[in-house]
Amino acid sequence: MQLYLPIAEIPVNIFVIFAMGGAVGFLSGLFGIGGGFLLTPLLIFSGIPPAVSVATVTTQVVASSASAVVNYWRRKAIDLKLASILLAGGVMGSLVGVVLFDVLQSVGQLDLVISLSYVTFLGTIGGLMLFESVRAIRRRKSGAAPKARKPGQHNWIHGLPLKVRFRRSKLYVSVIPVVGLGAIIGFLGTVLGIGGGFMMVPALIYLLRVPTSIVIGTSLFQILFTMAAATVFHAMGTKTVDIVLAMTLMIGGVIGAQFGARMGQNLRGDQLRLLLALLVLGVGLRFAVDLLLVPDDFYSIAIRKGAGS
Repeated sequence: MQLYLPIAEIPVNIFVIFAMGGAVGFLSGLFGIGGGFLLTPLLIFSGIPPAVSVATVTTQVVASSASAVVNYWRRKAIDLKLASILLAGGVMGSLVGVVLFDVLQSVGQLDLVISLSYVTFLGTIGGLMLFESVRAIRRRKSGAAPKARKPGQHNWIHGLPLKVRFRRSKLYVSVIPVVGLGAIIGFLGTVLGIGGGFMMVPALIYLLRVPTSIVIGTSLFQILFTMAAATVFHAMGTKTVDIVLAMTLMIGGVIGAQFGARMGQNLRGDQLRLLLALLVLGVGLRFAVDLLLVPDDFYSIAIRKGAGS
């Protein structure tokens, strides 16, 4: 059954798109991630233009984060002050990202930049995750206990100026790294279509020392509103959000996430991280192969904005 995407301007198989959303939803429930960094490449590999893939996935991230934020809100597991400062940085990063996105699209270099960014980004993150997960599995098999951080142990970030007290997280740190972290996540979300939760959570825990009980809800709160802003910026600025594609993906994602969450309860944390690392490296490798292959057509025709017909 064919479904026409008005923004992408191509027909697609509705069952394939639905299954794609379900598969990424399953992985999101299994690994506890937003899934944007997986869904965007899958859409690109299926023939949907990168610009539409990136912009539309931001709506998927918003939908997947919204229900989780409600649960954490009810449990009072969100530091609103910390999340608000992260959000301010995220909105600024999104603005910069959408400007760069529009510029790259107008000069015809967007597809190349997205592919190169994914190869670098996924290769680095996947490699680090693989190293950490293998080390954790070896440590568990050898019976060695993980090294614990000493109470009150600080890093260089805690010596920066402009400190603010976050009572809910029991922190007293500079707003500089908080705003910077939010801006990076917002920028990457707008340019690459990723929520950034798999980067935000470790950064909040290991760099800012946010308590684990607070970090996930706070991260989801920031990602929800940052990606909502990115969706609006794309819809109004680049006009590349395909609502038909978004709705199909969201329905599949909600269903798949339920099955993934159930299966994830049967796997160890280090096993989950190892599987996720292999998955991330696999997607990055696919992008690298596509970049190295000789294209069927050496030339392409594109209509730039403002050009006459």
